[in-house]
Amino acid sequence: MAGDTVRICLWSGPRNISTATMRSFEARGNCAVWDEPFYAWYLKETGIDHPGREETLALWPHDADEIARRCAGPAPNGEAEFFQKHMCQHMLPGLDLSWTAACRHVFLIRDPAEVAASYFATMDRATSADLGALRQLALFDEIAYVTGRSDWPVVEGRDVLADPAGMLRAVCAAIDIPFRTSMLSWPAGRRASDGPWAPFWYARVEASTGFDAPRASPHPLPDELEPVVAACRPAYEALKRRKLAAPRAH
Repeated sequence: MAGDTVRICLWSGPRNISTATMRSFEARGNCAVWDEPFYAWYLKETGIDHPGREETLALWPHDADEIARRCAGPAPNGEAEFFQKHMCQHMLPGLDLSWTAACRHVFLIRDPAEVAASYFATMDRATSADLGALRQLALFDEIAYVTGRSDWPVVEGRDVLADPAGMLRAVCAAIDIPFRTSMLSWPAGRRASDGPWAPFWYARVEASTGFDAPRASPHPLPDELEPVVAACRPAYEALKRRKLAAPRAH
């Protein structure tokens, strides 16, 4: 391991602002990023069919132990910081998380009704496992145990959209790194650091140059997903009780 590397893990479910947050950290100027390190492993283990599955399996690593070693190792290209965007649903139960002791952690949450509606609009299905909320709460507890810290910051995506500078400043303080104003904007377009699934999922973030203002979800929630949302809501509410408050001033 590289003892001087600051490793930052973002733990999110789908259809949140996780990719925009990855853009934000990449814009710090000294921060390498890794987009969904365990995605190909997850696809291989589950056999699930996602857009970009074949491209991801061809180009992304499959070996969980090797992925973990890289996550706990030095940042690519000798950067001082190493930001990793992890999807909670990819981290199947039983996966060894001992490597997370070498990292600092941020948990990004969103109301499961909004996640379910957005996910369904793209995938035409949504299960509680797809949404990742239950796994996210379990990961919070597991990582708290591994790291010996139970107050890792929990952030509501909507709060970041409403006050990017204030919330990012609070997040940086919580994981003991300096806030940089460069985190608030980035050039539009695709990145070499984006995963091979980007053409299927990243159109909106590719057009972005910063965090958009919060808006109502444009997707209705199908009645059939009410039980899925109900199953996820207790985990979401448990994490929400821990979330960072939007600061009054910055």
